Amino acid sequence: MRFVLYYLVLLGSSYVISTYGPRQRAQMTGDILLGGLFPIHFGVASKDQDLAARPESTQCVRFNFRGFRWLQAMIFAIDEINNSSTLLPNITLGYRIFDTCNTVSKALEATLSFVAQNKIDSLNLDEFCNCTDHIPSTIAVVGPAGSAVSTAVANLLGLFYIPQISYASSSRLLSNKNQYKSFMRTIPTDEYQATAMADIIEYFEWNWVIAVASDDDYGRPGIEKFEKEMEERDICIHLNELISQYFEDHEIQALADRIENSTAKVIVVFASGPDIEPLIKEMVRRNITDRIWLASEAWASSSLIAKPEYLDVVGGTIGFVLKAGCIPGFKEFLQHVQPKKDSHNEFVREFWEETFNCYLEDSSRLQESENGSTSFRPLCTGEEDITSVETPYLDYKHLRISYNVYVAVYSIAQALQDILTCTPGHGLFANNSCADIKKMEAWQVLKQLRHLNYTNSMGEKMRFDENADLAANYTIINWHRSAEDGSVVFEEVGYYNMHTKRGAKLSIDKTKILWNGYSSEVPFSNCSEDCEPGTRKGIIDSMPTCCFECTECSDGEYSNHKDASVCTKCPNNSWSNGNHTFCFLKEIEFLSWTEPFGIALAICAVLGVVLTAFVMGVFVRFRNTPIVKATNRELSYVLLFSLICCFSSSLIFIGEPKDWMCRLRQPAFGISFVLCISCILVKTNRVLLVFEAKIPTSLHRKWWGLNLQFLLVFLCTFVQVMICVVWLYNAPPSSYMIHDIDEIIFITCNEGSVMALGFLIGYTCLLAAICFFFAFKSRKLPENFTEAKFITFSMLIFFIVWISFIPAYFSTYGKFVSAVEVIAILASSFGMLACIFFNKVYIILFKPSRNTIEEVRCSTAAHAFKVAAKATLKHSTASRKKSNSIGGYSASSPSSSISLKTNGNDCDPPSGKHKPRQKEKTTEPQMVPSRESSMLSMSDLQDGKRQIIDKVTREH
Repeated sequence: MRFVLYYLVLLGSSYVISTYGPRQRAQMTGDILLGGLFPIHFGVASKDQDLAARPESTQCVRFNFRGFRWLQAMIFAIDEINNSSTLLPNITLGYRIFDTCNTVSKALEATLSFVAQNKIDSLNLDEFCNCTDHIPSTIAVVGPAGSAVSTAVANLLGLFYIPQISYASSSRLLSNKNQYKSFMRTIPTDEYQATAMADIIEYFEWNWVIAVASDDDYGRPGIEKFEKEMEERDICIHLNELISQYFEDHEIQALADRIENSTAKVIVVFASGPDIEPLIKEMVRRNITDRIWLASEAWASSSLIAKPEYLDVVGGTIGFVLKAGCIPGFKEFLQHVQPKKDSHNEFVREFWEETFNCYLEDSSRLQESENGSTSFRPLCTGEEDITSVETPYLDYKHLRISYNVYVAVYSIAQALQDILTCTPGHGLFANNSCADIKKMEAWQVLKQLRHLNYTNSMGEKMRFDENADLAANYTIINWHRSAEDGSVVFEEVGYYNMHTKRGAKLSIDKTKILWNGYSSEVPFSNCSEDCEPGTRKGIIDSMPTCCFECTECSDGEYSNHKDASVCTKCPNNSWSNGNHTFCFLKEIEFLSWTEPFGIALAICAVLGVVLTAFVMGVFVRFRNTPIVKATNRELSYVLLFSLICCFSSSLIFIGEPKDWMCRLRQPAFGISFVLCISCILVKTNRVLLVFEAKIPTSLHRKWWGLNLQFLLVFLCTFVQVMICVVWLYNAPPSSYMIHDIDEIIFITCNEGSVMALGFLIGYTCLLAAICFFFAFKSRKLPENFTEAKFITFSMLIFFIVWISFIPAYFSTYGKFVSAVEVIAILASSFGMLACIFFNKVYIILFKPSRNTIEEVRCSTAAHAFKVAAKATLKHSTASRKKSNSIGGYSASSPSSSISLKTNGNDCDPPSGKHKPRQKEKTTEPQMVPSRESSMLSMSDLQDGKRQIIDKVTREH
């Protein structure tokens, strides 16, 4: 029973070997068999299978000359290896190569023949029959080309761990080794190609593109990676479309409509030649020539698209192709192909007929032509000169995919060589064993390929990485029109090195590029016009980020390049120009010595110092005169010195503020003013005490002493000094820059503590208020003695100035803060200088007749008469009230008891010459008091007068 079962399996397998798989193939026997899958045709004829009868195999159409050249590259490599004495000696490689027709169904049909043969071999039927003439197992497969086809083939071959090396499948999905266990390739993954395309778009500053991808496992993953790269670069995709060679006409037309109506001028295509061809034809029909095509490797050099009749539309295409390789002797091998010599290659006959547009004598298609099912063609002998025609088959100048096929075959051969030369104990299998080259299986070859590491004939290192990919770089080409025959020329304009650092991967020579086939100007493909320098991109609602409006930069900001996303803020010491294209250094301003305002203030300060010094000089020169003596000359000297300090302190506020200036100017101003006001306060208070004291006691004399006066001045000033010391210790002022004003930097002083400044000015104002109080009380003292009215007026000026200073100080800005304080210092200083001293200087210099002891005494006596009269009347009134309360006596009014003339009748001021004293006139009283009362009042008046004069005389 077991024998019968094996017999049936053997019978079925023999049938499979002889009949399964596509009929058209290239096949040669050998010790070791390699499989091959190539797109000899671009597709299959569309046929509606209604299943009324048994379905027939679909027919492949449109011969692919490049695909046939790739097949020839595999055969050429196997022939070289078989003829080599060093690589696989005494071992012959055979091959079985099928046409995938660029479709999954045809590829799987061919792949099943590889799998079926390997499955039969695994049954080990040698004991039942002599199988020496049977076809050996396929230990590796080269191909197929398209990623979508490779995905289906890899799923099937991976079940049996049959190694598959693709030469043109670049989909990044195939790098998943968990799903595609036996898949390998000699072409870079699209992971890098999508990045390279995005880099080119960024390089040419495009941000508005159209993306078109084939609706398969090549286009969808490629365009998905491309979208991610574009998002990272803030580049927008206006249209994202899928396409297929099997689209209906109305679908192609609708897609062309959307592209034509789009404002994007750059079209990125991830598709194969057959898939993109229907769209290109429609674009040619509509004569849409203002688009730039960015081609993926799958169609960048496709003979389907690179036709002279399409160049008006696709001229100037930028494409990615693999680095071209060199295959010595391949050119001659391609030229020597002939149908009679290459009987093992059934594709040669169809190639010959398509190349020379003829039929061979024994061609099956000749009978179809005679039956009228195909177009008429003349007969050909099969010995025509292949070099006499123009065909993509002989394009051996830029061998890219053909070179990948060549490398794939040699990689398999090198793996077999490693198995052949393996030394036991150094192998890759269990216990470091080696595989037997005569009994090896496909999985052992796969293991050896994963550890492959060798140098090929061109000196290139060959090693598959962890994803079973070979490292490679891209060459960038530009489609030109040949000046000789109008054909398409692929001009190399740059390269993309995926293994260098970011920013150095792309290299393009823009001078070699011809856009749209003739122009050297880079096309514009942006959603919005470029924003000029000085503007930035502004967002438009409900529009992609690539669509924007240009907004002018704000003041203080700039942009110095086109399409700035944001305006850059100028540094603190700079400001933007009128066009906002650059920043210039701000003008630095402070209360300068050279500006007119600063010069005017400095002149006023110097004038104040000069005038004060002049007054001091006058006082020193006339220090022994009554006027100078009467004003307490020692305190006057200190007062004048303090005024000089006040005027001088204002000069510290002028000039560029430094830290030392900021720490000096406020204390200098505060201490100078307190010293000045303290002198006025002590002097005014002293005189008031002298004139109001009735009997000068020893205590009064001690109080009126000069030492105590200076002590009071020192104590008042010391308080201000301590305020300044605490201020400078805790919060010292410093210079700083104010950048808030456009185009100007103000250098000013940061006072450190506004509260400390308030204490300084507040204490000064407190002393001024006290001084004002005493001056107001002294307003009726002798005018030539203290000028109490002028002191009062000077204090009023001081208060008006400094009360106005407070709001002005906090409302001004920059250098004008210093100017306000300087004006306040000068105004109050001039007020005190003029009110207190100018009248005295005028009398000393221009009225010397009034600067005498008699004038001083006369003025003092007049004041004394007034004071004494008031005192006497007050005393008399009190006495009469007392007498009336005792004796009931009624007297006349006290106001009529005495009448005195006090308007200078005792002494008249001289006017150059002494005038004779006039006789005193008296006025008769209306009511005559008693003689006794009258005599008492006159006596009291004379005694009071005499006492006051004596007090003042003793003081001076």
